[in-house]
Amino acid sequence: MILGAQDGLVNTLGIVLGVAAASGSARIVFAAGLAAGAAEAISMAAVAYTSQMALGDLFLAERAREYRHLEQAPDVERDEIRELYRRKGFSGELLDRVVDTICANKDVWVAVMMAEEHALAAVDRRASLRAGAIVGVASAAGAIGPILPFAFFEQKTASVLALGIGALLLWGLGALKGRVTTGRPMRSGLALAAIGVASAILGYVIGALVG
Repeated sequence: MILGAQDGLVNTLGIVLGVAAASGSARIVFAAGLAAGAAEAISMAAVAYTSQMALGDLFLAERAREYRHLEQAPDVERDEIRELYRRKGFSGELLDRVVDTICANKDVWVAVMMAEEHALAAVDRRASLRAGAIVGVASAAGAIGPILPFAFFEQKTASVLALGIGALLLWGLGALKGRVTTGRPMRSGLALAAIGVASAILGYVIGALVG
């Protein structure tokens, strides 16, 4: 969700400032920003959905392969189960009981192999749709910030406001991500804001040169 908002914001900020420098019309920038934000949101949602479904297809293919292996080489697959649980600290009679219990049921056997060996899980289509929708909405929400000033102000004022709003929002998103991941929200916020501002300035320079 944070990444979706971040990408939508960075991309739209660069686009609106580039178009602002090239056109000089707040109305054109507003329209271009809306189009770019919508396209970015749809693209991000589609990528999130297809990525989840690709993982689901991989899970199904690997599970089918594991069932074939159980039929073709059960001893090899049994040894893999034994090795997996030996590494977890099981040994002796307890290890034998664990292996016997798992290998007594093919479905359980394959489920353990999928989770422990391949680190794969089944993917629900509705969950994939939900993930795509969340990413798309987050991307659209991130794009709105730098677009809105062009609906109310003339081009120069709106450009300054868009840059300020974009930098502030990026700092907030970076700080939130940093708090969750690295535990350094200030550094993460400043880094993301700097990236967004640099992208926006580059877009503005390109727009000015073209204009």
